[in-house]
Amino acid sequence: MMRRANVIALLVAVLGMAALATPAAAQQQLSLNLGYFALRGEDNRVAGDTVVENLFSDFPFALGYRVSDFNSVNFGAEWLLPIGDFIEAGVGVSFYQKTVPSFYADLVDDVTGEDILQDIRLRTVPVTATIRFVPTGRNATIQPYIGAGIGIIPWSYSEAGDFVDPAFDTFTWEYKDSGTAIGPVVFGGVRVPVSRGFALGGEIRWQQADSELDRNVGFQGTRLDLGGFTYSANFIVKF
Repeated sequence: MMRRANVIALLVAVLGMAALATPAAAQQQLSLNLGYFALRGEDNRVAGDTVVENLFSDFPFALGYRVSDFNSVNFGAEWLLPIGDFIEAGVGVSFYQKTVPSFYADLVDDVTGEDILQDIRLRTVPVTATIRFVPTGRNATIQPYIGAGIGIIPWSYSEAGDFVDPAFDTFTWEYKDSGTAIGPVVFGGVRVPVSRGFALGGEIRWQQADSELDRNVGFQGTRLDLGGFTYSANFIVKF
């Protein structure tokens, strides 16, 4: 709790410093973002990640899906405040959710012969505080930028459906946990003004974070890796 409080205080501090450093006449920006979030691949995920552990459970209890099945659309918004001509501070929020159908790779229902099915759902709502550098300045025709910051990522993860216990009895259940992860964010992009009040852009953003799962719930793994890349198109309003 103390660590989370410190990060929230940092978010507030970034906003406060940016507001104090922003001249009254300077243009602030609201970036509306539509993108695609891709989780870190199977070979690069944190040790004990439950998304991977499900795939390699002791025979015959492994589940059938791919880590890439969790890749999906996300959307969000970011408020950007100028600090001089080349630096901007930002505070943003985004939303991602994906439900992945799963089945036992080596087991079927004894009566029907059909697959034993589950739904695995992941939801995140990242909140970020960032600083970016615009080397061409904020008034250039083309404005590339790079930046970094910190993210607070509330998450919810569940596995719901039919499961098989060690005695090979089938039961219906929902395993569910939620929490908040904290980690770094690094990004780069470019934007192009199309008028005095609007700009269009594109961005690639990387985040790294993972969180411990409640061991009493009964997941196969002990951690949940939330790291990955976001590729987004940005519609920017200046005011």
